[in-house]
Amino acid sequence: MQTLISAFTAYLQFEKRYSNHTVQAYQHDLEQFFLFVKSQFGEMLIHQVSHIHIRSWLAQIKELEISSKSINRKISTLKSFYKFLLKNDLVKLSPMAKIISPKSAKRLPVFVNESNMEQLMEEPLFTDDFKGKTDKLILELLYQTGMRRAELLGLKINDFDQSNQQLKVLGKGNKERIIPIQRELSTLIKAYLVDRSLIESMQHDFLLSFANGKPLYEKYIYNTVRKYLSLITTLDKKSPHVLRHTFATQLLNQGADLNAVKELLGHANLAATQIYTHNTIDKLKEVYKKAHPKA
Repeated sequence: MQTLISAFTAYLQFEKRYSNHTVQAYQHDLEQFFLFVKSQFGEMLIHQVSHIHIRSWLAQIKELEISSKSINRKISTLKSFYKFLLKNDLVKLSPMAKIISPKSAKRLPVFVNESNMEQLMEEPLFTDDFKGKTDKLILELLYQTGMRRAELLGLKINDFDQSNQQLKVLGKGNKERIIPIQRELSTLIKAYLVDRSLIESMQHDFLLSFANGKPLYEKYIYNTVRKYLSLITTLDKKSPHVLRHTFATQLLNQGADLNAVKELLGHANLAATQIYTHNTIDKLKEVYKKAHPKA
């Protein structure tokens, strides 16, 4: 089984060009499933695994109170895996044909109010040293571009086009997109690069860096965003993705074209962008007051 999993993950990484994070998630799901099969039913060949074994596994993880969204991801992993096996004539039939995904409750994206974001950016909350400047740029980039955390970490110095005021972002599936930025953000990046150039121990060409010359990592981005959002909002979720939600929500609330927002976010299809077409209660009140004769 491990040989098949390795072949599948290599396919995801080198042919489908999935991110390392996604590949690791697929690999973890598959290893978890086949470990369950081995422990419950003994050693089996791949063609001996049936929908009964898969349903038994799903029943077990449901007892752990795992969300429908997580279960659907595991089902999606198995579907992709068996699709790969069919494509390469490693199995004749896929047991996933008899597996139905549970319905997931649709949740509205969590976002920060515009006034709170203005408060965060305008108040002197960031220190004036290189770390403070890095933290501020992290928040500004995520909020003003809507890019993903992995995309932010992957930004290189050459991805910044000052003359055209834009950033080149490498998104999911290694798809490039161009994001326009405001003059203020362009000026902030330029000043940051000047400070960055003074670090003698610089070891990389990524845009963001620690003061010791080492590149940032995912956990630092998450902790930084959580730290500063905690100062201005009581939301339970305070992740980098909340700023992506905030970016998209505020654009659409101000009348931005849905297709344009889709391109800015780097979504493959419009359905992924449509979750941001919800309205805040303040926006609904404003429309009501303007439109209803009794308002």
